[in-house]
Amino acid sequence: MAEELGSASPSLCPSPSPVLPQAGKRNILITSALPYVNNVPHLGNLIGSVLSADVFSRYCKGRGLKALYVCGTDEYGTTSETRALVENCTPQELCDKYHVIHAAVYKWFNIGFDIFGRTTTNLQTDITRDIFLKLNRNGFLKERMTTQLYCERHHSFLADRLVEGECPFCSFVDARGDQCDSCGRLLDPTDLKKSRCKIDGTTPVTKDTKHIFLELDKLQPEIESFFQHSATKGAWSSNGKEITTAWLKEGLKPRSITRDMKWGTEVPLPGYEDKVIYPWFDACIGYMSITAQYTDQWEKWWRNPEEVQLYQFIGKDNVAFHSVIFPGTQIGTRDTFTKIHHLSTTEYLTYEGGKFSKSRGVGVFGDSAQQTGVPSDVWRYYLLSHRPETSDSEFNWDTFIASNNNLLLKNLGNYVSRVVKFVNSKNFNNVMPNYAESAEYSFETSKDEINTLLAEYNQAMDAVKFRAGLSIILQMSQKGNTFLQSNGLDNKLAENDPIKCAAVIGFAINLIHLLASIIAPFMPETANSMNTMLCAEPLPILDHWAADSIKPGHEIGKAVYLFSLINPEKGQEWREMFGSEEAKKVKEEEAKRKAVKKAAKRAAESAPKEAVEE
Repeated sequence: MAEELGSASPSLCPSPSPVLPQAGKRNILITSALPYVNNVPHLGNLIGSVLSADVFSRYCKGRGLKALYVCGTDEYGTTSETRALVENCTPQELCDKYHVIHAAVYKWFNIGFDIFGRTTTNLQTDITRDIFLKLNRNGFLKERMTTQLYCERHHSFLADRLVEGECPFCSFVDARGDQCDSCGRLLDPTDLKKSRCKIDGTTPVTKDTKHIFLELDKLQPEIESFFQHSATKGAWSSNGKEITTAWLKEGLKPRSITRDMKWGTEVPLPGYEDKVIYPWFDACIGYMSITAQYTDQWEKWWRNPEEVQLYQFIGKDNVAFHSVIFPGTQIGTRDTFTKIHHLSTTEYLTYEGGKFSKSRGVGVFGDSAQQTGVPSDVWRYYLLSHRPETSDSEFNWDTFIASNNNLLLKNLGNYVSRVVKFVNSKNFNNVMPNYAESAEYSFETSKDEINTLLAEYNQAMDAVKFRAGLSIILQMSQKGNTFLQSNGLDNKLAENDPIKCAAVIGFAINLIHLLASIIAPFMPETANSMNTMLCAEPLPILDHWAADSIKPGHEIGKAVYLFSLINPEKGQEWREMFGSEEAKKVKEEEAKRKAVKKAAKRAAESAPKEAVEE
């Protein structure tokens, strides 16, 4: 099985010298959707936000930009209360437990947060209340009597996620009280048909209660103007634009931002002591409060729209909260805020034709991927090469194994190994030759081809097209393999034409240095390993490659294997380990075959002896 490379820890807490925006420069603020603290993230959760944001953060930093990547666990709300009931603990104990689990998952996947914080902090309370009161002062909050669902068995109002039922739009039978997972529509609990209490399954009754509403309808003209400008200038993902357009076309309506529950940010108004602020109102504010955990100069990032560009990475089910409600909240305060510049929205990643399900043991979850023994970089590569950028994509064990064996190992791994081993050999004894000795072997055409690909790579990455960026890297390494073949790199070339051989090595080794820099956002440990072989510091992500960063006379290290072959038979083993419809079918077919054999055997044993003898 593949030998795991050493794993670098992401930054999960504030650094001694915080990254701050620089005046007159391009400064990038990056967030990924705050994962719910109440469960373990699966592969779809990872690629939908956290891993994608990490790639962009690493790319920006590789380009020399001031970039800050902020994330953390979303800890308030019904999801935490419900899970705490199941695990027989307090919501705070639950959050403490799962925050550690989340952090460990992201550490193994090498997610390089600048801070991985949490929303259950005094900073979150202070910033949320400040925004709430400014909205109230500016006339965008209004108290209304509402009819809510009430469970008579445990004597409490049911928060949105404690209600399930049939979606009124698509008839999905397991829609939640706040949103339908099937059609994606946002709901109120009273919209559901055949509603039921998630805790005890009883049918709730309706009861009147007062709540505070955010009057989004009053803010719609300003939200719409912001959206048109930002989505065009920031080149949002198409699905993000489509979902937002549909919301605005339908017309924004006042939306309740308080709830009858205890686990949340207290409402800063008299008469609301038994209610809290709706977590989906203050979850996005968590980006600000976590930045404030990182540095007391957080406003340099969040109140600096002229010099900071905000990139947000989310799944499509979170679009409206980031494209309408959060910017609408910012606008309504009448304060100056850094608002979203680019919204990167993914579709869904499915698992072998079905959905991930922790309860049914179907799919790979973050805390179990390492059980395969496959290094995290290979997982990162596969997920990013199958990132659901424009449509749903599928995780499949066969393509996972083939990606490692046929693309990483035979393309990139083969190229690096062949070149470094050749310099390790007696021909050069680990020392870079004088590769610029003859102008006849400058390989300008090959350099131009690589620089054309480099420009395409930077263009794709700037546009947050990661699948394209990753594809270009493999095209570049394949160009390297073709270059070696066409120039006949072998011992005979070293003996018969040492000047040309030196030039070939100069080009090839420097291409490895370039490849390490551009693959680092996707596969950071692989890049580290490549640079270690070269005994070289990481190269920045360049605009133009001159093929001279590794100089003549430089001594390189020994070749090591970047990737190891995965036995294709592992696919079925992992299907059974992690569950899938295909594995189920294989088991069913095997059971049928065994049943037929048993039946045939019983028939033979019970048949008359003379019939058997015939």
